Amino acid sequence: MFVRRSALVAASVLLALGALDTVAAQQAASSPSSASVPHAPTVGATYPRGSPHSPITPAVAARLRALLETGDGHPDVFVKVGASATVNRNFLRCFAGPNVDLADHDELSTTLRFFNESEHADSFLRRSRSATVGWHAGRAVWGSPPPLVREVRDLDPRFAIVMYGTNDIELERPQLYASLMLRLTHMLTERGVIPILSTIMPRDDSPESDRLVSLYNAVVRGVAQRRQVPLIDLHRELAALPDHGLASDGVHPNVLFEDGEPLGCDFGAEGLQHGYNIRNLLTLQALDRLRRTVIEGEAAPDAPAPPPRGAGSRDHPIAIDALPFAHSSDTSRSPHRALHTYACGDQDESGPEVVYRVTLTEPTEIAALVAHDHRVDVDLHLLRDGECVARDDDYLALALEPGTYDFAVDTFVSASGDERSGEYLFVVGRTDRPSDPD
Repeated sequence: MFVRRSALVAASVLLALGALDTVAAQQAASSPSSASVPHAPTVGATYPRGSPHSPITPAVAARLRALLETGDGHPDVFVKVGASATVNRNFLRCFAGPNVDLADHDELSTTLRFFNESEHADSFLRRSRSATVGWHAGRAVWGSPPPLVREVRDLDPRFAIVMYGTNDIELERPQLYASLMLRLTHMLTERGVIPILSTIMPRDDSPESDRLVSLYNAVVRGVAQRRQVPLIDLHRELAALPDHGLASDGVHPNVLFEDGEPLGCDFGAEGLQHGYNIRNLLTLQALDRLRRTVIEGEAAPDAPAPPPRGAGSRDHPIAIDALPFAHSSDTSRSPHRALHTYACGDQDESGPEVVYRVTLTEPTEIAALVAHDHRVDVDLHLLRDGECVARDDDYLALALEPGTYDFAVDTFVSASGDERSGEYLFVVGRTDRPSDPD
C-alpha cells in the first residue's frame, strides 16, 4: 500500500515534486460543509492560489500597520534578500535608470518615485549584504551577526524583498527550509521590517529538481500565511511564458534585450514575455500595494478568503482539496483529543490534534512536513482506515496507492504531563510531477 522511506531514501524520492497538482476533491462526501461544522483553528488569513499577489485583507493590513509601528526605519527603503536571481543586474536596478517603460502600468509611477527619491538609500541599485550568488536561506540567518541583520542595521528599511529556495532544493531537506524561512521572516518582523516573500522559478535544468519546486513553493506560501506577510507568486506568472521565462541555463530568468542592451523594466507586451521583466513588475506592484495600504492608509484592497473546510477532528477532518496544500494552525486551540497513541509509534500523544484528509485517485508520491518553534512538539502521522501507517517528528515521504488518507498533527505529552501544544505549519505536496500548474 505504501513505501516508507528512510531519511536518505526520502530525500532522493523528494527529488520528484509536483506542481499545482490536482487531487480528487471527494472530501465533500466525507466532510460536512462549512455551514454545519466549525472551521479548524487557522492562524492568519488564507492565501489562496490563483493570483500573482497574496490578499491584503483588512486583517492583514492591520497586522502590517501594527508591525511597522514596532520599528523606526525608513518607509522609502527596502533591502534585497536572496541568491543569484536577486543579485543579478537585471533585477530592480533598471528602475534607477532611464530605460523604464511602465506601459499600461502608469499607476505605479508614484511608488517608483517614492523609492527613487529616498534620501536614505538607493534601494534599487544597492548591492545587498544579504544577497549572494549560491546562497540558500541559512546563509542569510546564520552568523554573529547574520548578514540579514547587518543589512537591516545598515539601511533601516521598512521592507525586504525575499526569495530563497532554488539552492535550498539541493540540500534535500524541505523541513529545514521551512524552519529557516520561518526564522528569516521572524528576524525581519521583530525589527519592524515587512518581508515580501516570493515563490521560486521552475527548474528546467533538472526534471528531478523541478518536481520539488511546488513543495518548496507551498512552504513559502505557508510561511507567508503564518506570518501574515505579502507573497508574490512568481512561479505562477513565469509558468505561462515561453521557456517559462528562463534563460538558456534553465534556472535564472531571462530579460528583454534590444540592440544588445537589457531592458528589464520594459513592461510592454514584448517585455512581459521575459522572466526578469515579470519579476520586476510584480515586485513594484507589491511595493505599490504596501505603500498605498500600509503607509498611506488606503483601504485594504482584498476580501478575506474562506479557511479550509472541516473542523480538524478525526470524524470531520480538514479537507485537502488540491495539492500542494499549506495550512498554519494551533493545537493548543484544538478541542480534539480522540487520538492518544499510534500503532506506528510508542509516544504519548494524548494532547490535542488536528486531522487533515486527502483522497488520491492514482498512485502518488507525496511529501509532508510540519514546522514549529522549539517550544512546540507536534508529530506527523499518516493513517488509512483509522490505522497508522507512518509516523515522523517532522517529515514523511511516501508512495501511496489510490485511496483516502488522514494526516494527524498530534501533540506530544511528556512523562511529567507537559503538553507541548502550539502553532505549527503543515505542508503536503506531490513529488512525482513537474512544477507546471495544471
